[in-house]
Amino acid sequence: MKHILHLKSSIQGAASASIKLGHAIVEKIQAKYPGSTLEEVDLVDIDIPHLNPEVLRTFFIPGDQLTEAEKESIQLSDKLVKQLFAADIIVIGAPLYNYTIHTALKAWIDHVSRAGITFGYGANGPVGLVTGKKVYVAMSSGAVYSEGPGKANDFVAPYLKSFLAALGMTDLTVIRAEGLKMAGLMEHAMEKAVDSIAID
Repeated sequence: MKHILHLKSSIQGAASASIKLGHAIVEKIQAKYPGSTLEEVDLVDIDIPHLNPEVLRTFFIPGDQLTEAEKESIQLSDKLVKQLFAADIIVIGAPLYNYTIHTALKAWIDHVSRAGITFGYGANGPVGLVTGKKVYVAMSSGAVYSEGPGKANDFVAPYLKSFLAALGMTDLTVIRAEGLKMAGLMEHAMEKAVDSIAID
């Protein structure tokens, strides 16, 4: 039995391909691990604030030295970090917008990047502390970015792989629904994406 964390970052709502693909991934995980629990978080709906100087400063203050106002300002970050550590399997919905991720997902990244908590510093540089997780990225795009001329403009999959690895999450699989706006590909893009899902 696993605990699954499904993060959504699409602004398309029910029409979102990344959300549909994420749900398909979750269903296959649940089929492989019956009885698994699921926590779904819509990062757009909860409106995570962009990191500001005040919140960043609290990241480096020992907990017992925080004022009540500082404890309140860091409460959301603490909650997101707790969700991350509690998960065995993480499914991240990541539509490609203007070659990169949506700002809601970037805000989540900024709030879970906590020195001394989710990563530390060793003799050879940063060391990820969020280990033992399996991550699936449900990526969607109107064009094709996995190969061909579009590959150079994919700043979603490489970025997420690099960032998540820095926090210790190196077991990552990217599943793509791509060509969703291209004639000849769009007709079967979602079906192809769902069929490609393989749960480790």
